[in-house]
Amino acid sequence: MNLNILRAALRGTSAYYEIMQQPVMVQTTALLDAIGAREGERAVEAYAKLFYTLRQEGFQGLGDWLWDALRYTETPYGKLCETGGIDPALENAACRGIETFVLLARTDCDEFVDAIRALLPPEYGPVLAGLPRWRAAAPFDFAALTEFYRANGCGLFGRYRAFVWDKGELIPVQDPDCPHPEELLGYEQQRNQVIANTRAMLEGHQVNNVLLFGDGGTGKSATVKSMLYLPGFEDLRLIEVQKQGLADMPTLIRTLAGRRQKFILFIDDLSFDQDDNTYSVMKTILEGGLERRPDNVAVYATSNRRHLVRQTFSDRAGDEVDAFETISEKTALAERFGLRIPYLTMSKSDYLALVDHLARRAGIEKDPEWLHAQAMTWEIRHSGRTPRTAQQFIASLKL
Repeated sequence: MNLNILRAALRGTSAYYEIMQQPVMVQTTALLDAIGAREGERAVEAYAKLFYTLRQEGFQGLGDWLWDALRYTETPYGKLCETGGIDPALENAACRGIETFVLLARTDCDEFVDAIRALLPPEYGPVLAGLPRWRAAAPFDFAALTEFYRANGCGLFGRYRAFVWDKGELIPVQDPDCPHPEELLGYEQQRNQVIANTRAMLEGHQVNNVLLFGDGGTGKSATVKSMLYLPGFEDLRLIEVQKQGLADMPTLIRTLAGRRQKFILFIDDLSFDQDDNTYSVMKTILEGGLERRPDNVAVYATSNRRHLVRQTFSDRAGDEVDAFETISEKTALAERFGLRIPYLTMSKSDYLALVDHLARRAGIEKDPEWLHAQAMTWEIRHSGRTPRTAQQFIASLKL
């Protein structure tokens, strides 16, 4: 393909502005501009920078880079396909842009080098002969890209499933620390309630916000995180929100509305001190603001406190005229979670049954009476009859 025609086509790409601003495409444009302006030395430099940038970002060719960027950069056409919208002008612009990208990806490096050679004196011959090549291939077309958008969405939500909301910014978590459902032990009834609520959201229903409260080590956080690995939950995304980020949550929720994915906003170990007014922000987020919560968003929180806000005797016998209103206000936050699920200390029989199960799985063969006696001694010295305590006890037997 004539490189000047390719250069002009890239200049007219109107549906992928974000991609054209990324370093690889900036260097590609600089290379074509230098060839078009017949500036050989600038073209050599641009070629070298383009190869370096491709390798720095971990790609073997322009086609590989473009396929990755097209899928995981949020573009107007990607969002259109994700939401099932119709916009013939945008679709046509996107199609023409992809056709141009395919031509660019298939352009052999020798075409660039030969064009540069014609602009330079003979002493540049060894330099040009030694220039590295990248792979020329286009592993995509417009139909494949469109199908990907419709099946997976676009941008970060098409690539990652877990995120951290930090200082008003979504940070993707490439390898989230989430247990698989089969790794969880006990509390099947509680987990089934969480699964049912989440499945209803994935089916498009408005669902309850969820509060999992109770003793530490019972698997409250693990229950929420394990949702990412359930079959049929592929459209689920988990966003962890720290308490200091609660004030920015309404902004986050607005950006999630209308997306094809479903989102759990996960607040771990949620609690408030008596002089912490942040709980009023949380109340508004859960229920009470003017904006309606989108159907594809739900708040899941865990806490060791049932009422979330710590009460003191001063609340009950302080100098406020109506102490009952003070207490009611502080207990009302938990009541705004439509689904409140208790995770309490296991019974002795359930705890010992769990110990037996873990011992068998770990290949530990001990007399049952001895094992149970040691497990109960361990439980007394540690944090109660919970899955965490049982796992720690079994781990101690391996030492």
